Amino acid sequence: MRSPFSLKQEFLKKWILGLQRCRSSKKNMSIFERKKVIKLSADVAMASARKGTTCWSRALIADAVKEGNADKHLAEKILGPASERQPTEKVPVGAMAYNKRIRSKKILKRSSVIRRTIKFAPQAARPSSIVKTLVGKRRQILRSLIPGGEFMNGVSLIEETLDYIISLRAQVDVMRSLASASKLVNLN
Repeated sequence: MRSPFSLKQEFLKKWILGLQRCRSSKKNMSIFERKKVIKLSADVAMASARKGTTCWSRALIADAVKEGNADKHLAEKILGPASERQPTEKVPVGAMAYNKRIRSKKILKRSSVIRRTIKFAPQAARPSSIVKTLVGKRRQILRSLIPGGEFMNGVSLIEETLDYIISLRAQVDVMRSLASASKLVNLN
């Protein structure tokens, strides 16, 4: 993983470039339009700063440029022409399928053992089922919060969540330092 400083630099560079591209296309924007441009350019800049190495960054970019999206033209301006975009790095599919096969065999073995023990346990005395339900609900909430999270298993969901949090924290740090710098410039 890159250092947070280089991630912040890359984000700032791409974010400013995206804002400049949007500003040059339309001079008089309403507050709502400016807010939308700032948010979209920040999201796309952070995703493109990760160079497509994470599922959430690929999901954000794909969602921004998909057909039928009202902001598709705006996202394409921020990302620039398709010829300028860097190809995304993807995980080999064969390795992922092999790991899934092994995991699914282990899950099947565990579930058959669990079924045998559940038949003999009374319904009220199973705190593990309550825990599983709570964990499942929280996992669903987490999947809805992370871009592309609907398609992830438990382990990759946690890894992607950690990476997404680090990226959001870097984004907030850059925005805060930019806001404080603009305050200092306006005071002088």
